[in-house]
Amino acid sequence: MNKRHDLTPPSRVRNEEEEHDLQLDGENLPSRAAAVHEKIREEGEKELNRTVSALAWSAVAAGLSMSFSMLAKGLLRAHLPDTDVGFLVESFGYTIGFLVVIMARQQLFTENTVTAVLPVMSQPRVSKFLCLLRLWGVVLIGNLVGVAISAWAILALPIFSAETHQAFLTLGEHILENTPMQMFAKGIVAGWMIATMVWLLPSAGSAKIWVILIVTYLVAIGEFTHIIVGSTEVMYLVFSGHASWSEYLFHFGLPTLLGNVFGGTFIFALISHAQIRSDGER
Repeated sequence: MNKRHDLTPPSRVRNEEEEHDLQLDGENLPSRAAAVHEKIREEGEKELNRTVSALAWSAVAAGLSMSFSMLAKGLLRAHLPDTDVGFLVESFGYTIGFLVVIMARQQLFTENTVTAVLPVMSQPRVSKFLCLLRLWGVVLIGNLVGVAISAWAILALPIFSAETHQAFLTLGEHILENTPMQMFAKGIVAGWMIATMVWLLPSAGSAKIWVILIVTYLVAIGEFTHIIVGSTEVMYLVFSGHASWSEYLFHFGLPTLLGNVFGGTFIFALISHAQIRSDGER
């Protein structure tokens, strides 16, 4: 009797298993969207139950990783002409930080505005709400510590040419050209788009990288504001003496943070959760 050898690559097997699990969940739920909602809610439950130290270290690592977005954009800008085509090419650099953070499963604040909030919406309790605030606080602070370390190191270490440093400065100066209201409005769109990406990933299978690339590239070419990526660029200005901490906090930081949270949580997550509840009541 001949034995067949399964030569299917392990990565393909894992992807098929993940997709199969999602389809099985969908059989017992009102819709495919409900299966995605349940998958994200379960991930959110796990995040809410993680220890502060685990969240903090992962968040700092994510902040360090997100600096790759500024690095890639700045390096491309320094070697490209200042044209529309140059802008479209350099915007691909924006996606690098997100690719690293998401594929490495590190804690990024704007992802948690959706993932961790769904368990609270599903079972609104004071204890869960407090856990959500704890997670948001730890992850946000950890991310900002990571990007601050990166911004200082990029400026202080003798690695890049004067032209590249000027490109980094230009990125931050371009962000600060927005008014606080523009920061907030663009932050809403960025929060919505990142939340959409989080919603798409559970059923993306082997196309996860493409989902991340497409969504974050749109954020880049739309010049929408993101609290973590933008913090790297604006903190670089602060450390180089081209901006003040008050400009970072009040002109960029708070308006962008509120916009990201509003777009990712109070719009996308609430609407998506309301859709699932409506399906369940049929």
